[in-house]
Amino acid sequence: MIRSRYIYTLFTLVIVFYFAPANAQNKTNTKNKKTTAKTPAKKPAVKPKTTTAKTSTAQDTTKKGGAGNNPANKNGAALSEEIIVTTAYKPVLADAVKIRRNPDLEDKTPFKAPLTYVTLDKRLERNTDIRQLEPMPMPKEQDSIPSSNYAKVGLGNLKTTFGEVYVDNGSDQALQVGAFAKHIAQSGPSISKQNESRDEIGVFGKGLTDDNAFTGRIDYNRRGTYFYGFDPANPPPAFSPQKQHFSTLSAEGEVTKNYKDVENDFTYAVKVNGYIWNNAYQAKESNVVISGFLNETINQFHAGLGASIDLSTPKDSLYSYNNTIVRLNPYLKFQGDNYKIDVGLNLARESGLQSNAYIFPAVKLEFQVIPKYVRLFAEVKGDVNRSSLRDFSEINPFIEENIAIKNSVDKLDIALGLKGTLAPGVGFKATIFRNSIKDMPLFVSDFNATGNKYSVIYDNGNSRVSGFNGELDVKISDNVDVFGRVEFKDYQMANEAEAWNLPKFILKAGTTLHITKQLSINGTLLFRGTAYDQVLGTPTPSVVQIDSFADLSGGVEYKINSRFSIFGQVNNILNTTNQVWLYYPNYGFNIFGGVAVHF
Repeated sequence: MIRSRYIYTLFTLVIVFYFAPANAQNKTNTKNKKTTAKTPAKKPAVKPKTTTAKTSTAQDTTKKGGAGNNPANKNGAALSEEIIVTTAYKPVLADAVKIRRNPDLEDKTPFKAPLTYVTLDKRLERNTDIRQLEPMPMPKEQDSIPSSNYAKVGLGNLKTTFGEVYVDNGSDQALQVGAFAKHIAQSGPSISKQNESRDEIGVFGKGLTDDNAFTGRIDYNRRGTYFYGFDPANPPPAFSPQKQHFSTLSAEGEVTKNYKDVENDFTYAVKVNGYIWNNAYQAKESNVVISGFLNETINQFHAGLGASIDLSTPKDSLYSYNNTIVRLNPYLKFQGDNYKIDVGLNLARESGLQSNAYIFPAVKLEFQVIPKYVRLFAEVKGDVNRSSLRDFSEINPFIEENIAIKNSVDKLDIALGLKGTLAPGVGFKATIFRNSIKDMPLFVSDFNATGNKYSVIYDNGNSRVSGFNGELDVKISDNVDVFGRVEFKDYQMANEAEAWNLPKFILKAGTTLHITKQLSINGTLLFRGTAYDQVLGTPTPSVVQIDSFADLSGGVEYKINSRFSIFGQVNNILNTTNQVWLYYPNYGFNIFGGVAVHF
């Protein structure tokens, strides 16, 4: 098809080049004949003859005529020219090859669609002013686990049973409600009735309004154990450990005004909390504490008043007391870029069990030694410490019946130290202190026919406690966290020979390592220094030394997926026969583990 098109084009060009010159020549001859008729007579024109190439080359083929009306003549003279054709024009193929493009036969006329216009019924607004940007809502956070609800169950070698569950309503910031429950129980393998169990259940809630925040909770916990301690050197002939348990029902509610970044803001808070406590015998205690504060901000100054009333009723088979303490705390606070000063008083009034009134200082100072890194702080304070049956039982579960109740007084507590950040991720706090205490409570052993129980005595007079506290937290990264706390105390007693069952040195340290996203391990170390116990209930009270010990524990957790994980815990890895209370050794090496599920 392409080849035939080229042949057709070539044939057309040959015809054009062949006939076009002849036609042009005839027109020229006709024009010359007309011009000759108007001029004077001349010799007749010679008829063209066909000659050879040589003849045409030698012969003159152009003759010029006279002047005429030729426009080419600038002087107005007419020119005539006679052209003699000596040979016929024959086009060659080389002339046709010069045209190398075929004619474009396609129709490329652009299409123009008809335009339509629609008038918008909208007012033209001025947009020259800068508009206020609308806040963009924060995208919903997606946690690595579906929710915070979880449940754990586990078993161990010392007849250990473990369980824990937690549920809430989700990540609603305006209203949060939830509930939790915990259980753990263990039994020693070699000592009779070396059993202990802890159970706790509670509900909580928090609500927010534009001006206030409301929080509340209700808890119930129970702790069960036995008086299994006795002197191995003098065992009783027929020893049957008595059972003991402590139950506490507590509640708490608080209303606070929300913080607002406004000048001269007025804030307040009211809190009510209380509990009902009892044991396996006749000891009972109820307590209600109502506290609150009012605070007015004036530029960099804060002026306020704190107040509380503490109502307590300890009861046992031999006594029933009303122990009430009322406190007022007026204060002024000054705060600047590099300092913070709190100056106030603590006015305390005892009634019921004792009737006394006290005025204590309440002063705090903080100053930046190295801005953004190290702060110097100092504190001077004092207060009345309420003696509580519940507090004593939480410290020592082996207390006896009808223990003495007497409030102690922190007459003057002085502390001075440094705190801050040594480097990114390295925080510290170091404190030296000196406390003056009146009627310090102490635990001492009291032997009787039912085994070893503990009584509470008081160091009548002014005791002095001096010491040092140090804390260090090193967070190398999100995967490595190391912490430690050391405490050293020196006791200067008023009447007692020793600070019974109070060690002078305690070290606590631990670490948490996230090996991978699925695997985490943790470890803790507790070192407790030497303490001394006074043994009553014998013909002559004696002093017994409680040796120091180290307790090393560790745990591991592996996340199978976003919902399921397994865990394990190992306690007393060194398997030492340590004891905090005389003749009550702790559990030896024990291990337990289980599975956890998030839902």
